[in-house]
Amino acid sequence: MIEKMTLSQLVAPWLTNASEALSNVDVTHLELDSRKITSGDTFVAVVGHAVDGRKFIDKAIELGASSVIAQSCSEHPHGSVELRAQKPVVYLSDLGEHLSQLAGRLYNHQGNAVIGVTGTNGKTTISQLIVQWLDLVGSRAAVMGTTGNGFLSDLKQAANTTGSAIEIQSTLADLADEGAKYTALEVSSHGLVQGRVKALTFSAGVFSNLSRDHLDYHGTMEAYAEAKYTLFSEHECQQAIINADDPVGHEWLNRLSDAIAVSLKPDCQFSEAVFAKEVHYSESGIKLSFDGKFGSGVLHVPLIGEFNASNVLLAFACLLSLGVDKVALVEAAPKLVPVIGRMELFKNGSKAKVVVDYAHTPDALEKALKALRVHCSGKLWAIFGCGGDRDTGKRPMMASIAEQFADQVIMTDDNPRSEDPATIVEDMKKGLKQPDNAYILHSRYEAIEFALNHANENDIILLAGKGHEDYQVMANETIHYSDRESAQQLLGL
Repeated sequence: MIEKMTLSQLVAPWLTNASEALSNVDVTHLELDSRKITSGDTFVAVVGHAVDGRKFIDKAIELGASSVIAQSCSEHPHGSVELRAQKPVVYLSDLGEHLSQLAGRLYNHQGNAVIGVTGTNGKTTISQLIVQWLDLVGSRAAVMGTTGNGFLSDLKQAANTTGSAIEIQSTLADLADEGAKYTALEVSSHGLVQGRVKALTFSAGVFSNLSRDHLDYHGTMEAYAEAKYTLFSEHECQQAIINADDPVGHEWLNRLSDAIAVSLKPDCQFSEAVFAKEVHYSESGIKLSFDGKFGSGVLHVPLIGEFNASNVLLAFACLLSLGVDKVALVEAAPKLVPVIGRMELFKNGSKAKVVVDYAHTPDALEKALKALRVHCSGKLWAIFGCGGDRDTGKRPMMASIAEQFADQVIMTDDNPRSEDPATIVEDMKKGLKQPDNAYILHSRYEAIEFALNHANENDIILLAGKGHEDYQVMANETIHYSDRESAQQLLGL
């Protein structure tokens, strides 16, 4: 719920002697985008990576902003206040770093425990498994992340995996008002580095794995890893749940003395652990015998693939660490369902099976293909592309993995953005040992159609990269496109 407070009260931690002008202005809503200002809002003018929000102060006031909090500068030093059109503008230093705390003071999400989930792959699946499981055992829970924000039955589309500091605090408060007792929040490396979750208290934090991604932003894998690690080292995270089977996670466990290790290996060396004694994979799902810190038992889950066994065990360990009843979780496990666009199976009669997955990194593609191989009695097809204006180094790596783990490779487009799709494919082809054996079909729909026309009923076709997405980003436009819809249409579902 929104705390009733004046502008003076809101900025009190940074201004001990606020002027009288700030005491007479109520703050009810914070807004970073001047275009979205409505009457009575407080505009927050930060200096971003590309835009200086202070340029839009006058516009925000014209649209009805009752006050402004802005980044200080030489002309307007920290603590100074000016009146523009009789509206107070208060200047604070390092405003971007304070946004999470500032928003947290106004938007109170008390009673809504936050669970942070970070890692290269698996964030969406783990967070949604946590929420599904909580719902099944009677605790109302919500999710914030790649596929949207809100309750699973009514997700609202989100622009980024991890929203702005203000958006996160505001959404958590709204969800608390709607009855959420827990919210599983996907925490991206960008969100951590940029302080978007800085003032949050995490009841638990989960780390899934780390593989090549976002090097266009972080520069090196070391910097990328350290960005993820800050969830546990520099944020208030009351319980850490770490994948011990990931090399980075294994190393972190040696640095995090109170963390709970999660492993699919029965010889897990960490004393504080939840581990699998035995795992069986079948077309009907996963049977996982577990033991460790919280005792033993067996989970039956209708998901496929080794990495999903890891995702399930991480979610399970997280919930156990929060005190959720183990027996209730075990009984509810068979009712869990696959996450939309995450190893989602489509099939109809004698046609090949089609699996849609969000895999868009080399590691994720390899894991998806390995997971499907054990279910495939015919040929395994891989249809995938690489995004434009992003890390070019992973393009040949993706192709090399597809060639190694699939029987047939089709390279296609995946959000080419401003780059020439042909150039992206040429980069991908550099990773192929036998490029003449791969097909190139830039239209994803035509690529799926081609595969279905040439595959037999025992084959499996993996559509990798788009998952839940229903758009394709081109040079000058974003068009509607969905792998899920294409698969359903071409299979006659």
